[in-house]
Amino acid sequence: MESSGSARGTVAELVAERFGDHRPGLWCEDLVLTQHEVAAGAAARAALLADLLPPGAEPHVGVLLDNTPEYPMWLSAAALAGAAVAGINPTRRGPELARDILHTECRTVVTERAHLPLLAGLELPGVRMLVTGTEEYDALLAPYAGAEPDPSRAAPGDRLLLYFTSGSTGAPKAAICSQGRLAAAGRSLVGQFGVRRDDVHYVCMPMFHGNAVIADWAPALAAGAGVALRRRFSASRFLADVRSYGATYFTYVGRAVQYILATEERADDRDNPLRLGFGTEAGAVDAAAFERRFGVRLVEGYGSSEGGAAVQWSPGTPAGAVGRAAPGLVVLDAQTRKECPPASFDAAGRLLNGDEAIGELVNRGPNPFEGYWRNPAAEAERRHDGGYWTGDLFYRDADGYLYFAGRTDDRLRVDSENLAAATIENILARYEGAAAVAVYAVPDPVTGDQVMATLAGTFDPAGFAAFLEAQPDLGTKMAPRFVRVVERMPVTATNKIHRARLRKEGVRCADPVWWRPPGERAYRRLTPEDAEGPLVSTRGPSSVRRQGLEPRTR
Repeated sequence: MESSGSARGTVAELVAERFGDHRPGLWCEDLVLTQHEVAAGAAARAALLADLLPPGAEPHVGVLLDNTPEYPMWLSAAALAGAAVAGINPTRRGPELARDILHTECRTVVTERAHLPLLAGLELPGVRMLVTGTEEYDALLAPYAGAEPDPSRAAPGDRLLLYFTSGSTGAPKAAICSQGRLAAAGRSLVGQFGVRRDDVHYVCMPMFHGNAVIADWAPALAAGAGVALRRRFSASRFLADVRSYGATYFTYVGRAVQYILATEERADDRDNPLRLGFGTEAGAVDAAAFERRFGVRLVEGYGSSEGGAAVQWSPGTPAGAVGRAAPGLVVLDAQTRKECPPASFDAAGRLLNGDEAIGELVNRGPNPFEGYWRNPAAEAERRHDGGYWTGDLFYRDADGYLYFAGRTDDRLRVDSENLAAATIENILARYEGAAAVAVYAVPDPVTGDQVMATLAGTFDPAGFAAFLEAQPDLGTKMAPRFVRVVERMPVTATNKIHRARLRKEGVRCADPVWWRPPGERAYRRLTPEDAEGPLVSTRGPSSVRRQGLEPRTR
């Protein structure tokens, strides 16, 4: 095995190492490029970019592409040129899309014909469009065809990525990632997972998102491994792609694993070259089902998108836990700024003291968070009181293992008791009819919250009630008051459940909603009369926020 080995400090140096390497290195549909061809293509694009950037302008290039070979070549080109790529989300529209491009000060945007309608009519003064796959584009690149990668222009501290975090609570924030940080992340994952030169990393998550670049592309680059691209994630094509490309590793986020598991099962599913998958939000139930079906272990990790905190799984981690807290990681009460006491569990594994044990994960130790592009208010929300505040809820046990409890927006307070949405979701995921589950708060008519669940799949009200009764670790406050049944879970562009939308719609939605009135055990359809009645709240945002029980704005 060749490790990342050379301990290079920049991504540009890693790119240059592949020049002269004539092994196959990049697959996309019917196209195969060698490692050398990718590095040479990056060098040509770096030389073109250097000539295109206006004097004095920020060296930023927007990339509005699906996962095509142009995407990793422009990432590599930016590294060689000492520039930064702003990954533009193609699900954004109109003024929001223009805002992302202008906010990151991109004077050049690389796109493709399929995305030109998104840009039509937008006010983008001074922005030049390069449309890949056109004669004009090829003509622009032609004079630079003989360029060779020169990593001397790059330094570890140079910005390389401006990647947008979720915009569920406002405009997306552009997190900064430097060349040094990305190279270090790649080398770390090479060591953690034993990435080899002959591995093939399957990149099926969108490359405008940090997961695909940091957790999938970067370790492949660091080890000299191959990369296979899927233009857009497809559950139905997942196994065929893995076999076709000989893929040994992939990453995932959100509901991707559930979508793969929802495909038709075949007797030869375990006949595949995968060694492991690495990601977040698969859940223990789906991870176990994936390993049983495909013979592939999923490694669930936790890492804040901005790089400010990470938790790694290790052998001996209890079921349901993410991993052991590293030095500096603490769970704090956002109001008192004091450390929360360890979690207590009963014999069935129920969390007994969620009200005091659940808090925000904070990193008081050194961390690689490099800030947001020109957004000091957002940075202040993350960095304060001597630590990096993740915005994620956790609790820890007496042995120091951490359990994910959801985002701060996912906190539920029912009858004066704090509950963790993630804990309830893990229990409801066992329901046989559930293809996907989301749990969130809706306001109680009097005070606090009620538990609402959205379930994608098949729902039998009597069977669901019986299922709840049979779950030994379902606390008395955890059973959903409302269950919304959908054909497909609404998700964001990165396959994460669109919780902001679900919370906003509440019980007044177009899908069927079942409910269990107070004091009753059976579920029945919620009628318009029920929805306007005294037992269903007509109040606005969750009472948790109004009572000041969520972390205050920092």
